Parts: sequence; C-alpha cells; structure tokens
Amino acid sequence: MERARDNLTGLSRTALTPVASSPLALVAGPATSVLEHPRFAGSPQLADVASGGTVLGAGARGDGLRAVQGALLDMGFALYGGADGRYGPDTARALRNFQVHAGLRTSGVLDAATLRALDGLAPASGSRGQSRALPSAFYAGQPVRVVIALREHRTFLFDPLGQLVDIFPNAVGTAATPTHPGLKVVRAKLDQVATENAGARLWNDRHVFGARLLDLSWVDGQRSGEELHGTSAPALLGGDVSHGCIRHANEDILVLHDALAVGDRIAVVETLQDPHLGVPVTVG
Repeated sequence: MERARDNLTGLSRTALTPVASSPLALVAGPATSVLEHPRFAGSPQLADVASGGTVLGAGARGDGLRAVQGALLDMGFALYGGADGRYGPDTARALRNFQVHAGLRTSGVLDAATLRALDGLAPASGSRGQSRALPSAFYAGQPVRVVIALREHRTFLFDPLGQLVDIFPNAVGTAATPTHPGLKVVRAKLDQVATENAGARLWNDRHVFGARLLDLSWVDGQRSGEELHGTSAPALLGGDVSHGCIRHANEDILVLHDALAVGDRIAVVETLQDPHLGVPVTVG
C-alpha cells in the first residue's frame, strides 16, 4: 500500500536505443581496476575499491561514495538520505538492490565487482536511466507500459512506442503478503480525492495511499487485490514492506498516473531475467 518529474523527456535519449545485452554479462568478464566512467574515474577512493584494496561499508564516507550514491539515484534506486557521501542503511539497501540487478552477491557494500558493474551501467552525469541491460517492453509477446522488478525494487515506465521514459524506486510486498508476479492491467485510476477517500475507508488514514492510486487486475480480468500507489512513508521505498501493493514516491506516482490509461498492461517480475520478458536492451 500506501516525486512529478519536471520533464518526462528529461532522460537522455542516448539512453533509450535498444540492443541486446544482459546484466550478468557486465560482470562476467576479466576483472579490471580501471574505471572508465567520468562519474568515477579520477576518484582515489574509488580507485582503491576497484583495485580490490578496500570495500566501502559501515563508517565509510567521501566524494567517491557520493558519486556512487548519485549514480544509484539516477538509475532509479531508492536512497532516501540522498547523495550525502556517507554510508548508512539507505546506501546499503540501494547497493543490495543494484547487486540483484547486476547478478552479484547481495552484500550491500561497495566492492570491486559491484563498482565495475556500476561503471558499465551508470548513465552520463546529468542523465537518468542506465546505459545497458534494460528490460524490453514486452511480456509473453504482449506490449507493456510498465515493468516492475520486485527484487531490485524498481519500476520501469515505457511510452506507447516502447521507449523508456523513466525508472522509479518502489516498495513491494513482504514475504507474508507478497506482490505476485505476472501480467496485469490497469483496472481503474483514482485521483487525489478518491485516493484519500479509499485510504480513509480502508485504513482510517487519508494519506496512506499517497497522491494517486491505480487499481490492477490480472490480464484475464480477475481482481488481483494489488495497486500502484503513492506513499506516506517514503523512507521505506526500496524494501519489502507492503501488503502486496507497489508503493512509489508521490511525485513518481503522479507521473505514472498521468502516463497510464485503463487497460494498459503492467508486467510484474521477480528479476529482469524472467523468461516471459523480451530480450533485454542496451544503449549506445
């Protein structure tokens, strides 16, 4: 249960041209200590990580770590504390979610393998998205407007032509009340007033669903009992905390609400390696 972008076309269009790739391929090659991305090259702190001389975990701080945090934010990973250059629980969670995406051990610390993968995936400074290993906008051969990756806690929004618009952090169901994978559709769209009324009626809290709500059903029309909606607890984004619904920051649910129509398809997958998804895409 339970940010609008200044410009929906703010993503660099160079990050949106599809070519086949895979997240795992980015970390399967020979190890190298050379950082090529301008975000990270030239940082002594990150050069030490890339060489295997250290890892950044509890107690770490510095400009290199701030550059990593900024990249994670621009890739749509939740980091409530922002890019403050200090390693804390939010940074650990964002790194774990990225490690899921890259097919790495989910340690939550910045080690050489994680930094190498990030070096290959992060968008250019000032851009959002990522340069490779994006999901296709097809699920079981059907075009979709949204792909929700549960284990990496990200929501990918596509335009009607299958071009990526943006990536948003999300929060999904707990182990006891999971968000179920599969193909779903937007059944209804609730505006601010209707969303607040639903929160008051169901949870005695007008703000629990945030700014907007999109009710989902299964593609065959059966009720799923799940929704896309905003949140009154943005610090929990990036985790497994809901009763099955997919939470988003309020500014992000405004974008999703405005972009989607009743009947649009939503693919919910555990990871982007789900076989129902089309071939992952890369850019550049």
